[in-house]
Amino acid sequence: MWGQEVFKAISDQSRRKILKILQSGSRTAGELSKAFDITKGSLSHHFNILKAANLVRSERRGQQIVYMLNTSVLEDAAAMLLDLFGTKPVEDGTNRASDSESSPHSTALPEGGGIPEATIRVETGYRNGEGS
Repeated sequence: MWGQEVFKAISDQSRRKILKILQSGSRTAGELSKAFDITKGSLSHHFNILKAANLVRSERRGQQIVYMLNTSVLEDAAAMLLDLFGTKPVEDGTNRASDSESSPHSTALPEGGGIPEATIRVETGYRNGEGS
């Protein structure tokens, strides 16, 4: 399933860092490797997972491989998250998207790179120290 591949890809901190770096533009594998203290084999594994999720594209330019963001998939993922979490009213009558600034559980999606500005709040099910 498309969504599972995307969420698997962004679940890892190193892959999120790669995406963040690529927001500012295309980079060669060598340029990207300078930002990490991991083996080239591990970095290649991360690239393959990002490519399998269609979050990045690569093209060979001579002897170099250049990676770039596939912004349409990132936009689709952001839209899916907004559809899942962005507009459902919370128990107190507020709207998750508009009330998220006051929540410690809010995560703002990055601006730029074709990703729409949005905020998503995920309810934990805990209220005033209660929960299962």
